[in-house]
Amino acid sequence: MSTILGGGRRFLLAVVCAVAVANIYAVQPVLDAAGSELGLTSGGLGWLVAVGQAGYLAGLVTLVPLGDVLDRRRLIAGHLVLTAVGSAVVAASTTAPLALAGLGVAGMFAVVVQTTVAYTAAVSPPHERGRNIGTVTSGVVVGILGARVIAGFLAEAAGWRSVYATLAAASVILAGLVLISLPSDESHERPRGGYRQVIGSMGRLVAADRMFRSRAVIAFFVFASFGTLWSGLALPLGAEPWRLTPAQIGLFAFAGLAGALGAARAGRWADRGYAGPVTGWALVVLIVSWAFTACTGQSLWLLGAGVILLDLAVQAVHVSSQHLITTARPRQAGSVIGAYMAFYSLGSALGAVTTAWTYATAGWPAACLLGAGYATAALAVCALSPRPHPAGAAPHRPPESSFTQR
Repeated sequence: MSTILGGGRRFLLAVVCAVAVANIYAVQPVLDAAGSELGLTSGGLGWLVAVGQAGYLAGLVTLVPLGDVLDRRRLIAGHLVLTAVGSAVVAASTTAPLALAGLGVAGMFAVVVQTTVAYTAAVSPPHERGRNIGTVTSGVVVGILGARVIAGFLAEAAGWRSVYATLAAASVILAGLVLISLPSDESHERPRGGYRQVIGSMGRLVAADRMFRSRAVIAFFVFASFGTLWSGLALPLGAEPWRLTPAQIGLFAFAGLAGALGAARAGRWADRGYAGPVTGWALVVLIVSWAFTACTGQSLWLLGAGVILLDLAVQAVHVSSQHLITTARPRQAGSVIGAYMAFYSLGSALGAVTTAWTYATAGWPAACLLGAGYATAALAVCALSPRPHPAGAAPHRPPESSFTQR
């Protein structure tokens, strides 16, 4: 089992995550261009981001749990194709409602990211689970941040629609590679009951598992903070005194790629039992990062430092949390990650909508204060949460098969 995910397969899974998540975040550096062409006001630009997050939320609840009852390899390929359909609709859209519909579809099936993480957790031996999740999750970081760089350059060279045409083509190609290169996970043990039972277990998980609930709420606030930065950063950078182009704004994603290193390292720390301490320190770093980001109007160097710190902190918390919740319930990896990521998606959507409104109302310093407030709320939840098991697993509980009967 330890050889199921060799380096080549881990790389492919990381690329799948990168391309899939880029379908949601690629709109951020081209908000002004897309919004102007589609007839949206500045106050309504946040909906171009939020609708993708809303679709993602729907997919987390309805699609990711399918991996607990079906072969995840086929799900990954199928969802990549449907993600491509949504992106193609965006690329061809002539009105705001059509573009929003395409973004919603692309966002819904972009939950292939979480099916991929669940697949990784399911086929990994316990002593490699954190490492493999960290490596695959680093693809998510590259996708979220790299999408801004590529989208900026594509938008300048061929218009903002070319961004989504490129993503659609890449998604179809990856679907074929997944079917050719990855083994099925049908042989791995799955929870009792069918799809309906798995969906019901998600609600019971939130209600009954305090460790899971605390990690989910931390994710909600962490990704509200993350969304505050990346949903709103193009607005002050495109205004005075900088007047940066979409391509120049996208270059700031290179600073955030440090988060990919944080994801990989956090996975190894989690394997050694340090998920709890890593979370606490990372949340402190997240709060501090906003002090640098608030100086955007005075120094782009300080902004770059803030971006590096924020992305390192967010990914360290995210990987540590995913390691804890999948180690606690490895047979329910799909539904556990789906429920957890629902909080992620809600937080990201909240960050996108509130940042656009806050910036339009009170400017970038107020938006930075908002982001720091979300991070502080996450730290407060962490301080009040139960300590993870020293080995990185959750405290002992009854067998998982009894959980779905509660």
